[in-house]
Amino acid sequence: MSTIQDYPSRLSDPASRKMGTFSYLPEMTPDQTRKQVQWIVDNGWNPAIEHTEPENASDYYWYMWKLPMFGETDVDAILAELDACHTANPKHHVRLLGYDNFTQGQGANMVVYRGDMV
Repeated sequence: MSTIQDYPSRLSDPASRKMGTFSYLPEMTPDQTRKQVQWIVDNGWNPAIEHTEPENASDYYWYMWKLPMFGETDVDAILAELDACHTANPKHHVRLLGYDNFTQGQGANMVVYRGDMV
């Protein structure tokens, strides 16, 4: 049996907190982020962007950046909105969501930018 790695994530240590599956992986390169956005578009999901302060990242409520981009298929436009959100909120975590119309829920959710840790 393989050894299972423990991730010592603690509320007392904001830098150790994990936010979803992708947060356990190394940080994505711009090309890898582009491929994830393309995958959301290819699946016909609606992209949306949210942000919050790092100390509130484990709460259920994140601030919505503009409205969801219903029907948006231009990957560059989605990436530009992610950058605009990050520029406007440099100390916030910024995440990309992909809403699946069929299941009426989130099909994808990933933090693209991590803000300054408190």
